[in-house]
Amino acid sequence: MTFPLLFSTLLNGLAYGLLLFMLSAGLTLVFSLLGVLNFAHASFYMLGAYLGYAFTGAIGFWPALLAAPLAVGLLGAVFERLCLRRLHARGPVPGLLATFGLSWLVVEGTQLFWGRSSLPYALPEMLRGAAFTVYGVPFAASRVLVMAVALGMLVLAWMLLARSQVGLLVRAALVHPQMAQALGHNVPLVFTAVFAAGAALAGLAGAVGGAVYVTEPGMAAAVGSIVFVVVVVGGMGSLAGAFAASLLIGMLQNLAVAFDVSVQGVLQAAGLSADWLDGPLGRIGLAQAAPLLPYLLMVAVLVLRPRGLMGNRN
Repeated sequence: MTFPLLFSTLLNGLAYGLLLFMLSAGLTLVFSLLGVLNFAHASFYMLGAYLGYAFTGAIGFWPALLAAPLAVGLLGAVFERLCLRRLHARGPVPGLLATFGLSWLVVEGTQLFWGRSSLPYALPEMLRGAAFTVYGVPFAASRVLVMAVALGMLVLAWMLLARSQVGLLVRAALVHPQMAQALGHNVPLVFTAVFAAGAALAGLAGAVGGAVYVTEPGMAAAVGSIVFVVVVVGGMGSLAGAFAASLLIGMLQNLAVAFDVSVQGVLQAAGLSADWLDGPLGRIGLAQAAPLLPYLLMVAVLVLRPRGLMGNRN
């Protein structure tokens, strides 16, 4: 592989990894505060893409990037207030099942309203070409959009959670909810706001990712499992871990597709040999195995470091 192609592959992996972080950040935030694995998170991503398409036709692409996440966040707030709040005292399982049911409602409702075909959700003209050229290899402006939005979201989240009174209140409600309640803070409202923020982040990822990649009924199922892999590899409840795992998985998958060598070639280069290398398994290319690599990484992390890359011991 030439250096220009390697550099371009790494940039594309960075863009994809940052999109995964946008999607996994909300899931991590909700789990760290509420202790609920939100199975509807990927459906919020899908809904953000479909609402982004609808709002783009009504008010334009750039306002839709704000309106779609706000609408998804509002849905998350209503769901937490009317459903999840009543289930908090019953343990994590009822809440998990409730979000699982919501995921199916969102997916089926979206297909009922917009149909089962992909939508022509496209980027504006200014984002359809190359933003710049690296060693003669063009880098798409759409990838720059993904990276800019994800990094902006990361900076905003860091400022809110680490440098503001809002972040202090959220951390207090996470560690000592009874004490925060005794000091006069509305802890249930904090929980609602955090769940809404997590849903809005998924909606933002959908509004951007739906335009850059594809908006179709199977997009929730396509990213749902990979997001949970990111959260597990990074460490349950760790935002920094989710960021590191997202970039790692994005780079890993893009490099596998770019190199596209066979398993046989990799093992022989490492000095390993076996009879099965001459069979069909040995001829499988890394590009074909790229969708499996995140799950193999998750298995390895769980074996070597069960708490994840940056998760807490307990």
